[in-house]
Amino acid sequence: MERKKRLKIWLIILATVFLLGILFFIFIQIYVNRSAKNYIRTIDHLVGADAVLILGSRVYSDGTPSLLLQGRLDKGLEVYEKGLAPKIIVSGDHGTKEYNEVRAMKQYLLDKGVPEEDIFMDHAGFDTYDSMYRAKDVFQAKSIIIATQKYHISRSIYTARRLGLEAQGYSAPDIAYKKSYNYFRESLAKVKAFLDVEIFRRAPKYLGEAIPISGSGLLTEDEVESE
Repeated sequence: MERKKRLKIWLIILATVFLLGILFFIFIQIYVNRSAKNYIRTIDHLVGADAVLILGSRVYSDGTPSLLLQGRLDKGLEVYEKGLAPKIIVSGDHGTKEYNEVRAMKQYLLDKGVPEEDIFMDHAGFDTYDSMYRAKDVFQAKSIIIATQKYHISRSIYTARRLGLEAQGYSAPDIAYKKSYNYFRESLAKVKAFLDVEIFRRAPKYLGEAIPISGSGLLTEDEVESE
C-alpha cells in the first residue's frame, strides 16, 4: 500500500512537471511572436537603418547559395537598393576552410552590382544569437533590417531587440517543401533563444575587434589576392 502511494505521488509530480513544461513552451512561442509582431514590415513601411543584416543558410558544394539563402539575399538586396540601409552585413557559418556561407553570399551580391566596400562579412555568425550579438558589438550597428524567411523572422527580431538593437524584419518567402520541418525546428529554437537572451546572456563563440559599419567592408575580407 505504501509503495503504491509513493508511486502515485511520483506520477503526479512527473505529470505536473510535464504540464508545466508544455505551458512554458507555449508561453515562449506566444511571447517571442508578440515581441516581434510590430516590427515585421513590408518594404514600404520599413524605416531606414544602419545596415541590412542577411542571415546565412545552406550553400551548395559548388559555392552557390541554396534557394532559401537566395531568397534572403534578394530581400536584403531590395532593401539596400531602395536606400533603406547603406551597408550590408552577410552573417553566416565559415567554421571551416571548405564551407563558407559568407563568401557565397558576398559573391552573389557582387554579381548583382553591390560595391565591395558596402558588404561586411561576418565569418562567425554560427547562429542567430551570435549574428545579432556581433552586429551590435563587432560591427557597432545601432539599427538593422533583418532579411530572412517568415518562419525565422520573429525569433531574429526578438533576439536582436533584446540585445539592444533597433531591429525590423523583412521576410523572404518560405520554401514550400521544407515549411513544416522549418516551423517545427523553429519552435524549439525559440526556447533556446529565450534562454539565451533572458537568462544566460552568453557571449558569442567568437567576438574579436570592432569593425564599425561606418567604415569599409573591405576590412572584413579574409582572402588576399596573389600578385
